[in-house]
Amino acid sequence: MNMQENINNKTAPIGLFDSGVGGTTIWKEVNALMPNENTLFIADNKNAPYGEKTKAEIIALCDANTRLLLAKGAKIIVVACNTGTTNAIQYLRETYKEVPFIGIEPAIKPASLQSVTKKIGVLATRSTLASDLFAKNSEHLKQEEQVEIIEQVGEGLVELIETGRMNTPEMTELLRHHLLPMVAQGIDYLVLGCTHYPYLLPQIQQLIPPHIKVIDSGYAVAKQTRHILEEYNLLNDTDTPAQHFWYANGKAEVLQQFAPDINNLQISVL
Repeated sequence: MNMQENINNKTAPIGLFDSGVGGTTIWKEVNALMPNENTLFIADNKNAPYGEKTKAEIIALCDANTRLLLAKGAKIIVVACNTGTTNAIQYLRETYKEVPFIGIEPAIKPASLQSVTKKIGVLATRSTLASDLFAKNSEHLKQEEQVEIIEQVGEGLVELIETGRMNTPEMTELLRHHLLPMVAQGIDYLVLGCTHYPYLLPQIQQLIPPHIKVIDSGYAVAKQTRHILEEYNLLNDTDTPAQHFWYANGKAEVLQQFAPDINNLQISVL
């Protein structure tokens, strides 16, 4: 695949998309690691959450987001959504060969390698946990590392975040319901398998014992994005201040709440 023939503009933006505000956790890691890169971020919050949709529906939504980012000139696309990655990234890579794709998956491998109790918990959406890719990776780790992977669907969490009800008693009760059974089974690592969930970290840490380590994939995704840009000689080496554009196709109000306070970020509705 000779992508360099199709993409030769180093100042072209990094494109990212998610079902909603969760992908901003990945955007923040990418921006922290590569602050001079221009970015485009699409929050498909009109169709959030993806986690309860069928594989065909998820692929169709990811396809639409990809076409929009390509139309806006993205030089690389980060699928900043675990559900989107585990269900659609193979299709995207086969369909859009002119651009590299970076995916995100639950960080079960580092958790499995570091776990002492050999019991790790994974909090993720139903579609992520039901995907062929997650099943393949988790089965491999179970055999290779003799680790028990305790899966928990984070039902309702994304909906509360997307509707501005993140810091509410309702969220606390839902997290308690999802987390405490995994704690009771002896996990020493909790993997956050949805890009929305890092925003819940303060609440999660109040509900679980301090010895349980919580990890997500954000920094690893940012590092892989930089690596691929370096490989294709696409890193932005100009000194021009980066410009960032965030788009929502539903309501932009919740997205605004998660935006950093910087002048060169514009938020608009598609």
